[in-house]
Amino acid sequence: MDGKKLEYKGWVALKEIERLTEKADEVQETILKAILMQNGETEYLSKYMKGSKDVDEFKFHVPVITYKDVCPYIQRIATGEDSSLVTGHPVTEMLCSSGTSAGEPKLMPSIAEDLDRRTFVYNLIMPIMNQYISGLDEGKAMFLYFIKAEMSTPCGLPARTVLTSYYKSKHFKCRTRDAFNDFTSPDQAILCKDSNQSMYCQLLSGLVHRHQVLRLGAVFASAFLRAISFLERNWGRLCNDIRSGDLDPTISDPECRSCMSMLLTSPNPSLADEIEDICSNTSWKGILCHLWPRAKYIEAVVTGSMAQYIPSLEYYSEGKLPLVCTMYASSECYFGVNLKPLCDPADVAFTLLPNMCYFEFIHLGENGTWLVNKDEEGEVPNDKLVNLVNVRLGSYYELVVTTFAGLYRYRIGDVLRVTGFHNKAPQFQFICRRNVVLSIDNDKTNEEDLHKSITAAKKLLEPYDALLVEYTSYADTSSVPGHYVLYWEILHDASFPDFSAQLDVKLLKECCISVEEELDYVYRRCRAHDKSVGPLEIRVVESGTFEALMDFFIGQGASINQYKTPRSIKSNAALKLLNSRVKASAFSPRDPAWIP
Repeated sequence: MDGKKLEYKGWVALKEIERLTEKADEVQETILKAILMQNGETEYLSKYMKGSKDVDEFKFHVPVITYKDVCPYIQRIATGEDSSLVTGHPVTEMLCSSGTSAGEPKLMPSIAEDLDRRTFVYNLIMPIMNQYISGLDEGKAMFLYFIKAEMSTPCGLPARTVLTSYYKSKHFKCRTRDAFNDFTSPDQAILCKDSNQSMYCQLLSGLVHRHQVLRLGAVFASAFLRAISFLERNWGRLCNDIRSGDLDPTISDPECRSCMSMLLTSPNPSLADEIEDICSNTSWKGILCHLWPRAKYIEAVVTGSMAQYIPSLEYYSEGKLPLVCTMYASSECYFGVNLKPLCDPADVAFTLLPNMCYFEFIHLGENGTWLVNKDEEGEVPNDKLVNLVNVRLGSYYELVVTTFAGLYRYRIGDVLRVTGFHNKAPQFQFICRRNVVLSIDNDKTNEEDLHKSITAAKKLLEPYDALLVEYTSYADTSSVPGHYVLYWEILHDASFPDFSAQLDVKLLKECCISVEEELDYVYRRCRAHDKSVGPLEIRVVESGTFEALMDFFIGQGASINQYKTPRSIKSNAALKLLNSRVKASAFSPRDPAWIP
């Protein structure tokens, strides 16, 4: 595609954003009517609307739900019943959400047209970026993309992550090849099921094209840092491949070998020497700028739990490369885009696109505070929902969506704050997931699951007449991959004078793996298969530590009458206090069990 056609394509995309946001209220009304027209005769909607397709009837009768409410319908489709249970179009696959239900991944129905909507959002990214950074069509993008383990439902529907679905689709594989979509990674490497071989080949491709790379990134900041860690361990092998012109024999995937043979056409010792000189430096501060000197920014999700990786990204780029977060999406639906991609990561706000789904919101609070409703499953009155264009600046909301694929007034679980408007469409800052206390990668461990897993593990202390009296946790991302840290204070019977000796590494390791075995499916997949989360660690602290922790937080302004031990620690000062009182620690000795 020539330059003028690309420029026109970008102009059209930006005009479409203006059109949609200028008429956000009309677009939303049209979307809801279209959903009801398509899905009005489904079993689910008929239960509440008795065949009506009226918008007001929908808002009055259809309840706000969580996954447990729609799960029985989804399970029936997964076992072979007709898609018309929830949607008027055939369900083509189930998308595995990062959330879980009863320890298993949540399955979200998806229809063929959903891929069109996702592709629409992807096609907006470069026109937006081109407004802020010029010359992005003069080089390549080293974006590291990966697929994940896939399974099938009992009736044979694919069950996979939304990104795996997209990368395997014709929308990705048959995409228009233009100067703005020139990736260093061959599709065969992206689609390799072995994540290590995929990573190796993608990094090798990025290094071969190092002087042409203008953009760096991965979907999540955690994945990009995992790639840097992989490079740190394997740069010698990668240099050998470039020097010899031959791919390392441990890369056995036929498709990977085939595509890399077209890249490594001849030995290139001078390029290998350049890379070796850079990677052999003692400090890797600024390594990204040295290896890819023309790079203009890093693209990755750095909001929510991914914000914990910003300092590491800034270290490896010496703060010279902007961290760009382009879009807001989930397995349930793609929601919106960042119209100011070069803003500070702390100021990222997403403009919701009114043609993606029908948006509603549960008001949580305003003026800098939001109400924590511990009863996440609690009933929400229909008249308490707020439409997209009626949200208020500065207020906090929980996102609720109605989709073409069969989710109706479904609580996504994200807490958002309104930071502004683009025309009539609100712009939201992502605050957090409701009730998530720990997250390293795709894992999302809530307080209930953490408590359940620790309750099971602490039984291992009973033979020593020991009691776990208090605990808290921390997502440690100081190394890659990051890992969960649990702080335990243990009380033991005075008749066991040698308890400290009994509390050896072996016992703590048994407690670690016991906790991990009880955590949910997604966590165990990240640990055992993806290797994106490291072994869980337990740190035993001295007696009285949690009283000192309470004193610390009360000194910071917490009420002594309402104080509860936080189940996850974010404060550096509080972590310093806890770590100063550690008397024993151990890591999980093996991966937890995980079956695809």
